[in-house]
Amino acid sequence: MTEFALEINNLQKVYDNNVVALKGIDLKVKKGDFYALLGPNGAGKSSTIGIIGSLVTKSDGTVSVFGNDIDKDLNKAKSLLGVVSQEINFSQFEKVLDIVVTQAGFYGIPKSIAMPKVKSILKRLSLWDKRNFQARTLSGGYKRRLMIAKAIIHEPKLLILDEPTAGVDIELRREMWSFLKEINKNGTTIILTTHYLEEAEQLCRNIGIIDKGSIVANTSMKDLLGTLNVQGFVFDLHQPLEHAPTIEGFPLKLEDPLTLVAAVNKDRSINALFSELTKLNIKIKSMRNESNRLEELFIEMVNSSEK
Repeated sequence: MTEFALEINNLQKVYDNNVVALKGIDLKVKKGDFYALLGPNGAGKSSTIGIIGSLVTKSDGTVSVFGNDIDKDLNKAKSLLGVVSQEINFSQFEKVLDIVVTQAGFYGIPKSIAMPKVKSILKRLSLWDKRNFQARTLSGGYKRRLMIAKAIIHEPKLLILDEPTAGVDIELRREMWSFLKEINKNGTTIILTTHYLEEAEQLCRNIGIIDKGSIVANTSMKDLLGTLNVQGFVFDLHQPLEHAPTIEGFPLKLEDPLTLVAAVNKDRSINALFSELTKLNIKIKSMRNESNRLEELFIEMVNSSEK
């Protein structure tokens, strides 16, 4: 029995116009993981997901879902897989309820068994009250939720989400985070691609960074963030400042009169910065980590791969 939900070996994709999308990537995602696959536009994320979901034909390499090779046992692999793509993949004129019930039918789930499942999923995704609405009347955020409902109706063991919260407002995004954490906790392996690096840092335990068709990093989120040479800190101040103070060795900037942001090298002590701020009679009300740590690292990784 394999310990991996997904195994990719030497995956290559060259399109008909000779564009090389994937240059032989290797990737393994363990059962139960919440994995982030990040990369700039055109890096190869969507090609990889398309191949896993059998929507794109690979040029070479192998892909296995829970030990089932997609070349040898595609139907079994697909039964274990749910994919939420970026593109809307349902009829805009069908009702929400009918869309998900029909999807259940594709997996051989009788309507009598499907209905309780559909009701439960739509309630968890705050879609039950909209079950009789035509899909075209839903907001972008609710259409994303409907796509997730479609993808999980057959209870897949591996769920892949390609930019699931793109264009979704903050409140809906955080509700979706909560839902995804819940199903991952209940045993579903999740692979997420996202442009929201905060999202990957909040949700995922392990991460791969893909750029120009190659994997440039594949490690735990904790270890990856540990490679940052600079840590950002945000200080909330008791008294407003007109200008950021100048302290040697600590770049500082004012976000607003009551918010000071500091960049601290790993070899410098944050206590030294506190001492200097105290000397300047700058009193700190509270402190937190800056939330763009992963973004800094992502840019650093991609830039280094270009050299």
